[in-house]
Amino acid sequence: MPHIHLPEGLPGIVSGLAFRPETARPMRELAEILLRGPSSLTSGEREMIATFVSTRNDCYFCQTSHRAAAAHHLDGNYELVDAVRFNHQHAPVSTKLKALLEIAGKVQQSGKAVLAEDIERARQEGATDLEIHDTVLIAAAFCMYNRYVDGLATFTPQDQQLYDEMGARMAREGYVQPAHRAQAAADTH
Repeated sequence: MPHIHLPEGLPGIVSGLAFRPETARPMRELAEILLRGPSSLTSGEREMIATFVSTRNDCYFCQTSHRAAAAHHLDGNYELVDAVRFNHQHAPVSTKLKALLEIAGKVQQSGKAVLAEDIERARQEGATDLEIHDTVLIAAAFCMYNRYVDGLATFTPQDQQLYDEMGARMAREGYVQPAHRAQAAADTH
């Protein structure tokens, strides 16, 4: 049961975004830029960073929905996404992504946990300053999104098929709702 009166039937962050549309827009735009905007990291890699942080924060809605989005960017490869979520150092991903995930994990604990040697290791593995920047910002943003979802005690469905469909839509359409869909959601609540 949510802590405040949120629109019924809307899962996770969607209910909070519908409750306060004026904050929804910049939050959605940030997610769109970080996870789907131009980058030398693929959308699948960036979604795995978001999933990794959300898993560490134990945010069921975010880790499950972004797990599905990542898998859909990776041709349905849930096994790879789960390998990253639960044991990134042994996952079959590049050493650069492993180094970036290490930074993301430290940001999830505290921004001050990131050390100069973490950045240097990422650079040695081929990470650019932009990739390091975006990894830190994805991790920080997902700490915010996770706390937003869980801090309001939003409705969290357990149906894995729903998350798979949500992830497919996120991978295909992104995070900035077309105006007609946003208005339709607002009109129903």
